[in-house]
Amino acid sequence: MVPVGLLLDFPHRMAPKCQSPLQSQTKKPKLPAAPKQADSSASLGLPKGEKKQEAIEHINEEILKVKQKYNKLHQPFFQKRSELIAKIPNFGVTTFVNHPQVSALLGKEDEEALHYLTRVEATEFEDIKSGYRIDLYFDENPYFENKVLSKEFHLNESGDPSSKSTKIKWKSGKDLRKRSSQTQNKASRKRQHEEPESFFTWLTDHSDAGEDELGEVIKDAIWPNPLQDYLVPDMDDEEGEGEDEDDDDDDKGLEDIDEEGDEDEGEEDEDDDKGEEGEEDEGEDN
Repeated sequence: MVPVGLLLDFPHRMAPKCQSPLQSQTKKPKLPAAPKQADSSASLGLPKGEKKQEAIEHINEEILKVKQKYNKLHQPFFQKRSELIAKIPNFGVTTFVNHPQVSALLGKEDEEALHYLTRVEATEFEDIKSGYRIDLYFDENPYFENKVLSKEFHLNESGDPSSKSTKIKWKSGKDLRKRSSQTQNKASRKRQHEEPESFFTWLTDHSDAGEDELGEVIKDAIWPNPLQDYLVPDMDDEEGEGEDEDDDDDDKGLEDIDEEGDEDEGEEDEDDDKGEEGEEDEGEDN
């Protein structure tokens, strides 16, 4: 027989336990686990390790292809611009003289020869990585017979830079390279990384194509925007104008001083005249 106490307690034991509403509200929900941080190279779509370098090289190839495409699109506009520039007297020599790196190589006779320069062009090869060419177009002149002087810069398959240029057909006694070398003080020149003595020496110098900064200047600075050098103001003219203005100011100052001096002298003369008149009046009274 089941004890009476257990029978009385049975409903209480079988009833489900109720939780307090307060306890259900204060119970903290479980947060989802934080995702693992992805590898930065994977998030950028780049392979890991050594393959990153290959990916960068691939991107550089794509950049060069885009540049090559737009170089072709630019050509008609460059051609039209060159035709307009050819009609402007002394455009080429003015542009070169105003550029600091080019003008450093220009002697007096170099400038005279460059007065016959009508056009400058820079062309990158089909494979941009392989190099570029600079073409200088000249009118008939007393120095050489060539109508076009060119210099090319190449990057060989081995990766070594090299250059070659047009052979200049100098007229008798007009070789500007010899004249510049005769006037150059050889004792003061360094034996390594020597600067060419003149612009035309640079054209025919192929001793260190990898260090040829002037070619890069013409290709990347002068050729894309020659107007920025052509329109450089003449500093001598500006200084002259400033001096003239100063002189005018000085002259005006002197004129003002002279006028003040004249006014002072006039006042003194009036005082003297009044003094003399006073003395005469006193004499008459006496």
